[in-house]
Amino acid sequence: MNAAPTTTSTRASVTDRVLASVERVGNRLPDPFVLFLLLFAVVAVASTLMAWANVTVTVPGSEESTAIRGLFTAEGMTWLTTTLGENYLGFPPLATVLPILLAVGVAEKSGLLAAMIRRAFGAAPRWALPYAVGLVGVAGSIMADAAFVVIPPLAALVFKAAGRHPVAGLLGGFAAAGAGYSTSMLVTSLDALFAGITTAVTGSLPDPGAAVNPLSNYFFNVVSSVVLILVAGFLIDKVLEPRLVKQRVARTETVEADDGDAGTSAGAQEVLDPHLSPVESRGLRWALVTGTAVALVIAAASLVPASPWRNEDGGFLPASPLLSSIVFIVFVLFVIPGLVYGRITGTMPKASDIPRVMGLSIKEMSGFLVLAFVLGQFIALFNWSGIGNWIAVAGASGLGSVGLTGFPAILAFIALASVLNLFIISGSAMWTLMAAVFVPMFALLGYEPAFIQAAFRVGDSATQVLTPLNPYMIVLLTMLRRYEPSAGLGTVISRMLPFTVVFWLAWVAVLTVFYVFDLPLGPGNGIFIQ
Repeated sequence: MNAAPTTTSTRASVTDRVLASVERVGNRLPDPFVLFLLLFAVVAVASTLMAWANVTVTVPGSEESTAIRGLFTAEGMTWLTTTLGENYLGFPPLATVLPILLAVGVAEKSGLLAAMIRRAFGAAPRWALPYAVGLVGVAGSIMADAAFVVIPPLAALVFKAAGRHPVAGLLGGFAAAGAGYSTSMLVTSLDALFAGITTAVTGSLPDPGAAVNPLSNYFFNVVSSVVLILVAGFLIDKVLEPRLVKQRVARTETVEADDGDAGTSAGAQEVLDPHLSPVESRGLRWALVTGTAVALVIAAASLVPASPWRNEDGGFLPASPLLSSIVFIVFVLFVIPGLVYGRITGTMPKASDIPRVMGLSIKEMSGFLVLAFVLGQFIALFNWSGIGNWIAVAGASGLGSVGLTGFPAILAFIALASVLNLFIISGSAMWTLMAAVFVPMFALLGYEPAFIQAAFRVGDSATQVLTPLNPYMIVLLTMLRRYEPSAGLGTVISRMLPFTVVFWLAWVAVLTVFYVFDLPLGPGNGIFIQ
């Protein structure tokens, strides 16, 4: 009778010890600012040595070799001294994070976000919330990089409103959005982007198999999404939140409040009553009406045949001004309803409240803005030097020389993509490099290009929530430190590790089922070239 509980307890304690060890080791890493300074120095030295050794890299499909460029050369020092500011301001997340922070600040400080959550989730069953976060996170890839900024803090508010641990929502939302980034129940720009890259590679093949389009992995994506949503909800509920409770992680933010912040209490109160006052209900109603009207205007402006938000072909995929306007759309859908709510409820009665609450939002993320400076320099050097391409090509060549065939070769391909994903965060950049090598190689073995693309999706996402090279991990760490001021990269990595491992295994299992039963991956696309 006691055997099962003892076994469960033993397994739980082993898991806790492993994750605790990962956290301890990870937290021994230097502060993120110092860590990336050291990584910058490593890349600077390595690139210089490789440049002196005349190391070159030939990207598959390119006719010319590209030489590795070193920082400690005349060209490198000139590049650094002339682009220091550009490297900082060109740091990709700044263009996404800062506008959304300003907008979310208005919606949060006015009390709109809290009111929406109190109305929608205050009386909802607590057991369903982790799965709701999993659903929103996995489906959030339609928002592109904005998902990493919007979903985690909103998930934290949802959990707090239901009396659950807000950090579980924060970390769970990030894990679901990041580890499941390459899949969605909806067709996204990423589907079109991957399909375009694959099609470009297959044009030179003697037998390219079925044509690849944005729907070529749709069936696989839908099944994967359902599985990952359930896995994410289970891990948040049964692994992440119990560990946070056991570790006694604070449930309230420890950041210092601004005494003059009118409206902050409405947006960040500790106890969220699911029942709204009459004025709050009226404010929420008009905010939702306004938000809906704004969304309809954007939709109408986009759907008319001559819309300037369409691409040259009259569509939206794989790229279009509409898809490039996601940050703007998110901005106005937070700011305008937030202002309406603040005006009606009195939390933001004056126009001067707008810049003040926006300033408070930026103030709370000032640590990230400092980190962004060194992060921008590191990523710029990594890309400029060409070391990223060299790593990808070397890894692809190594796997190709092993000579594996059959499904083990597919698993090795996925593992390689997962490892490279620690260094090359951009899925489109990595698929461009890997597709040129592996699509032709696996086509010769009889595999459809759409199947290799589906296998790449598995390796492309799961590990990106583990690598410090993911700039949004630093954004998450900044948010986490509001609850745990002493949290470090090891803290984040140890709590993301269960998601990475289980997501990877579950996703591989889904791919294995499709492979074994030769199921269609999408309309007209299977596993083997007929």
